[in-house]
This record gives sequence, C-alpha cells and structure tokens, in this order.
Amino acid sequence: MKPLDGVTVVALEHAIAAPFCSRQLADQGARVIKVERPGVGDFARGYDSRVNGLSSHFTWTNRSKESLSLDLKHEKAAQIMDKLLSGADVLVQNLAPGAAARMGLSFEALHEKYPRLIVCDISGYGDSGPYRDKKAYDLLIQSEAGFLSVTGTQDEPSKAGCSIADIAAGMYAYSNILTALIQRGKTGLGRRIDVSMLEGMAEWMSFPMYYAFEGAAPPPRAGASHATIYPYGPFAAGDGKSVMLGLQNEREWAVFCEQVLQQPALTQDARFDANAKRSAARAELKALIEAAFGKLSAAQVIERLEAAGIANAQVNTMADLWAHPQLAARQRWTEVSTPVGPVPAMLPPGAPDESHVRMDPIPAVGQHSAAILRELGYSSEDIEQLRQDKAI
Repeated sequence: MKPLDGVTVVALEHAIAAPFCSRQLADQGARVIKVERPGVGDFARGYDSRVNGLSSHFTWTNRSKESLSLDLKHEKAAQIMDKLLSGADVLVQNLAPGAAARMGLSFEALHEKYPRLIVCDISGYGDSGPYRDKKAYDLLIQSEAGFLSVTGTQDEPSKAGCSIADIAAGMYAYSNILTALIQRGKTGLGRRIDVSMLEGMAEWMSFPMYYAFEGAAPPPRAGASHATIYPYGPFAAGDGKSVMLGLQNEREWAVFCEQVLQQPALTQDARFDANAKRSAARAELKALIEAAFGKLSAAQVIERLEAAGIANAQVNTMADLWAHPQLAARQRWTEVSTPVGPVPAMLPPGAPDESHVRMDPIPAVGQHSAAILRELGYSSEDIEQLRQDKAI
C-alpha cells in the first residue's frame, strides 16, 4: 500500500510548478487526473523533443498520471468538472491569474458543495497584492526574488540551470497538500492553499537576505566559488578537468597545505592565515593552488583530498550524472513507459525501492478521457457527442 492510495487529485496544470507537485503526489500513490486542452495538451509537451520525441520537462513531471482532454471553456465542461470534483480529494491548479475563479473553481465557490475538497492554487505572486495579475515565469521570478543578484560572476549575473522557482513552488504546494490531508483527517474539512513562486524563492533566499540585513552589503557574486569562504569552489587540474573542493575551518586549511598542496609553509603565510584574508586574496591563492594541481590529474587531486579528509566533488556533466556510480550502486534508476517507449527514471528521493512508489506511464494527450468519462456515468454515445462538440 502506498501512502496516498485512495486519494484522488484533479490537476488543472501546465508548465512545471503544478505538474511537479502533482507528480510527487502520484509517486506516493495518489490518482492524478490531469486535465489538458484537447489536441495540444499541456503546452510543456512542446518545449522540446529531447526524449525520443517527448519534451524533457514533460517527461520529468508527468509520469503516473491519467490524461483527460477537456476544453474548460466549453459549455459542457462545468458538468464534467462537477462530476470529477465530487469524487476528488484535491484540486491543484496553476492556470492564469483569476482563470480558475472565473470558471467557478475557486475555493470559495467549491467549499460549500465539496467541504472535504482541498484546493491548492499555485501562481507567480499569490492572489492578492499589487503583483497579483502580473505574468510570472521561472526566470522572471528568479530575477524578482533577487536570486540573479547573488548568482553569477562579478561581471554578469546568471540564472540557475534548472527551474528552481517552479521547483520551489511545486515543493511547497506538495508539502502543504500533505499537511492539509492530515488536517482534514482531524477536522473533516478541506482548506485552501495559496502558493506563490515568489514566496517560495524568497524563503530559499533567506540566507543572502539575512546576510544583507538592514542594508548591509549582500554576498558578492562569485561564479562557482563560495561567496564568503575560500578556497571553496572549482580548481583546474593538469589534465584539463576541474575539481570542486571546500574548506570550512583553519584546521582544514592547515591539512590542505600540508597534505594536498604539500607546502606546509603556507600555513604560516600571513596572507592566508584566516578565511577573511584568503577570501580577499582569491586571485593570488587560486594561482598557487592551480600551480600545485597543474602537476596532477583531477583523479590524483581527488585522491589527495580524500586522504586528507577535505570535502570535494567532481565537476560533472549531464552524461556523468546519468552514469554516476553512487546512483547506480544505490539502485536509484528504473524505467517508465511513455507513448514512444520506455525511458529511464530516477526513483523519488527517500523511496527505499520501487515497490514503495508509483512509477507508471507518462500519458498521451487525452489517453484516459473515455475511461474517465465512462467512470463518471457517460455512455459511449455521450462521449462521442462530446468529441464531436469539441468539448474533449
């Protein structure tokens, strides 16, 4: 038995934040009915075709779901939604600001009829305030939340290489839905959850915000290095590869000089005898470190770091991550079916093995429409008429 077996989620979703939330609910056993536009479906299906013709984003966030194609603006859609929600536990939506409410799908409109229904609204800025109706995409929220101001090089800000604002919102939506289900078990009532991408990112930005408390200088952009601790970042080895390492205290600095650089005299060098000094003299110290590393391969550098007990990592590519020996050793990979054949998928973090989670297929647009509608009491003739009317 999965933790969320018996929980039904209706998802009016597109892009990343809501689909990432509902996929995690599906991972734990929830039945997720994904409502998509007839024909084209979730527009994230068209982002790219990197996974044997499927979108990389869509493949990541949409396994283990059922796809119901439905034009939510069609005059017959309201009745179908009414039947769906009468048997649902959770409604998740990240439609355009105000769109769900205009269709009668706000928590206020639904709560009297479905008092146990949990409604989770995901948006860029939340349902109130001056930014309520402002369009929001992942990169825009990264910028609005100040993430770009502390990420990148001294010369140029950079965004994250993955959709962290969407991921943050999806994670908070997921955790809030879980707590709402627990609360409903005590009260018998559903509640509304209002998750904004900006608030999710602002929470994640709490360290740099507090670092800049009451007008203090923010952490400087330091590329792939740590903003305030040094040496902590990537350093080139002699074979052209880079090694990431991190020192946390003076004891580690002494060990690093003695065992890794094999230059014990550096521990007494007044230029580098405190983290603040090392951080201020980054260019000079980087040259010394890379001169020593230049005589070694990346593997040899890591061997010395490991022997010295200094934290380190390889600077991996995506190909390296696919083939990571730790993921393989812990059997974190399985396969899921898709409309174009099986693809590899990583087990959700925390799942001990595949038997504890759902890893079901990624659906085609409207793949489950007929089955879901029959379950709701529609006849084959009714379903065909809905198709002819372009409602599904």
